[in-house]
Order: sequence, then structure tokens, then C-alpha cells
Amino acid sequence: MLSSLSSTISRLNLFYPKPSIPYSLSSCLKTLKPQPIIPRWSPLHSLSTHSTSRLSTSLKPQFETLVSKDDLVVLGIETSCDDTAAAVVRGNGEILSQVVSSQADLLAKYGGVAPKMAEEAHSQVIDQVVQEALDKANLTATNLSAVAVTIGPGLSLCLRVGVRKARKLAGSFNLPIIGIHHMEAHALVARLIERELQFPFMALLISGGHNLLILAHDLGHYIQLGTTIDDAIGEAYDKTAKWLGLDMSRSGGPALEELAREGDAESIKFSTPMKQHKDCNFSYAGLKTQVRLAIESKNINAEIPISSASSQDRRSRADIAASFQRVAVLHLEERCDRAIEWARKIEPSIKHLVVSGGVASNQYVRARLDHVVKKNSLQLVCPPPKLCTDNGVMVAWTGIEHFCMGRFDPPPPADEHEDYMYDLRPRWPLGEEYAEGRSEARSLRTARIHPSLTSIIQASLQQQ
Repeated sequence: MLSSLSSTISRLNLFYPKPSIPYSLSSCLKTLKPQPIIPRWSPLHSLSTHSTSRLSTSLKPQFETLVSKDDLVVLGIETSCDDTAAAVVRGNGEILSQVVSSQADLLAKYGGVAPKMAEEAHSQVIDQVVQEALDKANLTATNLSAVAVTIGPGLSLCLRVGVRKARKLAGSFNLPIIGIHHMEAHALVARLIERELQFPFMALLISGGHNLLILAHDLGHYIQLGTTIDDAIGEAYDKTAKWLGLDMSRSGGPALEELAREGDAESIKFSTPMKQHKDCNFSYAGLKTQVRLAIESKNINAEIPISSASSQDRRSRADIAASFQRVAVLHLEERCDRAIEWARKIEPSIKHLVVSGGVASNQYVRARLDHVVKKNSLQLVCPPPKLCTDNGVMVAWTGIEHFCMGRFDPPPPADEHEDYMYDLRPRWPLGEEYAEGRSEARSLRTARIHPSLTSIIQASLQQQ
């Protein structure tokens, strides 16, 4: 593990300033290439020496100008799964543009994400999406301070499309590039929306591929309180929606939530997952099996779309949807309750629970988790739905946060070879596992997992 970490750090070539000066959200310094047309850089003496990051001594000579955090302009690119997204965000939090190209037609056709088809769809639209993001911001690439791009976790075929585009753009315009952890971006976008959200805080990150409970100590320093041992809640929503014959063109989650409003959530007594395991991990595979058996017992034919179902058939489907949703979210509630207790043992000062990721757009989920946090005297922070699903804004903002700490790669070569091996991390933990949180259930899959973001950053700081 140590040798793997060492090689990972050496490959990153990131500039990590020693943490001798406290990091402040109000401003940061970093050398950037000069902009002769628009003199927007702040001179060194105009910024407080108590709120700046130490400058790296190994910067390239062409980076000669200083910039305040508010003047940073970062392009964020996201292609980790089935949405092609780009956005331009200013360091003061202003969202200059946001563009998302959905693969809804492919989702409906295949009943989920087909990696090869998703890769082709990303490749077809990535140039257009990035250009539209720049156009909507009324900027060109020459106005950018840096490019941020998701490098993991996600589908490697899809990640490659975004990373290739980001490196090509950054190389052509001599821009620093920032590799972003997808789940960290989901957590940190809450700090863009709720500017008073300070570390430490808790986060529940829920999507089609992830269930993650973390304690965020600081930027780049996370403790994993719980994760899924098999399927994520979003995947369970999508599969249930497909089996119920719902419209998958906008993904199964919203369609199931809508149908569940018509049903009786107590009509079917599904078992809550992992009741016997007193940890904060999740499991949805067993609940999916229960749902499938219930659907079979009621002779529901998924080939008949919900729009063509009889009134009795529709009621049966609605009851299953509502009963599934009640238990799926109850599992979240129970795990969050325990995680709050654990987190307070580590950081008694936490005041917020951030809930983000695609499933956080679900209003039933929000309402139930709001009940949990109020019971525990915390505040719930949920980004708006358009910032919960995969988007470029969260990538750009996370890039800004890390850039201000000096964590970025230098510009790639402008003539980078097409066979260049990109640093992709499809299986990349965010934080180190909490000792009490190790699952007593069946083993988590651990093959080919990259060292966590937290371990990489902490090890690099120790080497300073």
C-alpha cells in the first residue's frame, strides 16, 4: 500500500504548499499566465498575508502574475457516467454558465447505462458542450485561469472522454489542470450554495452508483463512515422503475417518486436492509430481490407501460413503488442517525449534514432526512436539484477550492500523443474508513481500488 501511495504521489506532480498559513475562502494567491487584454490580477500587496496560500517555488516561468480567488475563472468538465457536462465558475461563486447534455434516450433504450454507448455519446457532444459553456459565459479559453475535470470514480470509458478534452484544451492554452474526485465535488458544491458552510461537516452522497456517508474534516481530508456493500440506492430506484414499466427517459428515480405518491406505502411489508448490522453501511441488493418477487406475485408485466395499465394494475404498481421508497429511504434514515452519533464522537462541533448526488433531488428523501437532522439538532444542506445531479459546476467549484491550496498539475504539452496513458481512477475512495465502521457483512469489493484521495493528500503533506 505504501509503495502504491508513493508512486501515486510521484505521478500526480501536484504542487502542495506546506499548511503553515491558514486557508481562507476569502482569497488565495497563485501564479497564472498574464492576460494582457484584461488586467484583472490583484497585486500581492493588496491581499492579506493572513489569508493567502504559500506559493510554490517550482512554478513554470511563464506563470508570472498573481490573482485573487474572486478573479479566478475555472472551466469544469464532467463525464464520469451518462451526462456530458461543462460549466464556467468564478472564484467568488458566480456561475457564469452551465451546460448538460443528457443521455436520456440511451437510458430508456437500454434500461440503464451501457458504458460503450455512453462513451460514444460523450465523444459526439463533448466539444459542443464545452464550447457552449464558454459561449454562454461570454468568454474564450484565453480568459480561463484553469481547467478542472473529473478523473474518478466512474466509468473509465466515459472518464477518458472528459480527461482527453480537458488536457487538449489546457495544453493548447497553457492552462493548469486540476483532477477532481467526483464524490468530493458532490459534497463541496454545497459550499458554493451555502457560503457559511464550514468544515467540519457531514455528507450523505447518494446516486446511481454511490452511497457514501462521510465526515469532512477539511478540504481533502475525509473519514468514510459508511458505504454500500453492493448496490446504491439510485440503482435500486432505476431497476424498480424499469420492472414497473415506468418511463425511463428521465431516469427511473423521478418516475418512481411520482408514481409512489399514488400508492399505499404500508401495503407491502418489505424488510429493511441490514437491521442486524449496527454500522453505517448500506445494502440494496436484497431489497431489489424483494421488489422483484412482489412484482412477479402480482403478475405485473413491465412490457406494458404504466400509461397503458388498467386502473387496478396501476394501483398495484403504485403500492409497490410507495412501499419500496419507504423502506429504501428508511434504510438511509437509520444509517444517518448512527453516523451522526459516530461523527459527533470525532468532531463534536459539526452543525450540518450535506445531502447531495442525483437521489438528493428526490423530495421524499429530502423530507425524511430533514426530520433526521432536526431530531439531532443539525441543519440540512441540499443543493438545488440541478446541482445534485452530475454537473460541471461542482467540478469547477471543487477545482477552485483545490487550486487555492496549490493542488493542481502544470499545463499538459500542447502536442500530447494520442496514445498518452491518462490518469483515470474508476474505483477511487474519497476517505479512509472509520475503524468502527468496518462492515461485519460480506466483504466489500476491493480489487483494483486506487488509494483514497485523503491518503494521497495526507501523505504528500507529510513529505513536505
